[in-house]
Amino acid sequence: MSQTTLLLHVCCGPCAVMPVTRFLNDGYAVTAWFMNPNIQPLSEYLRRREAAGQCAAYFGIPIIYADETWDITAWLRAVRDRDTKPDRCVYCCESRLESAFLYAESRGFDAVSTSLLYSIYQPHDVIAKAGERFSLRFSPSFLYRDFRTDWQEGIDQSKAMGLYRQPYCGCVYSESERYQKKLLRLQKESGATA
Repeated sequence: MSQTTLLLHVCCGPCAVMPVTRFLNDGYAVTAWFMNPNIQPLSEYLRRREAAGQCAAYFGIPIIYADETWDITAWLRAVRDRDTKPDRCVYCCESRLESAFLYAESRGFDAVSTSLLYSIYQPHDVIAKAGERFSLRFSPSFLYRDFRTDWQEGIDQSKAMGLYRQPYCGCVYSESERYQKKLLRLQKESGATA
């Protein structure tokens, strides 16, 4: 009896650790798929790409890099009318998951899942519902798992593996939020000493 083939959309190495671990333990033939047109700048995309590759090599699974999809101008145009964080994040997660289903169907994979289900910062319910919807439209099934319970174990393991751990979600908006918080801290510190 052959293993069920699983295309696992991977947003980054650290978030992939526990999904890959769990799916391999469950007997799936896992192939990682790194497809993230939201990540910018390019230097950040390349760091995360490398960490995803290191994760795949650690577990001995194949990885496919969808570098041809990295088009930051197109991604920014797609989110320009989604000014609020929830709308933008929903689009970002759903569009990558839909692309994973399209790719998996074209390559004959049995199932699709995503490492986005690991992060406590992602819209988990949105991702789960989108996966269910896409599994009705495409031939691969959706393998849903709530990996958020593995949060700390994944952090510890990714650190032990020496994987690059990114300081923001990936898009320019999340990077801006990170710097905005830093700027506010600096303003408070300088105001306190003035």
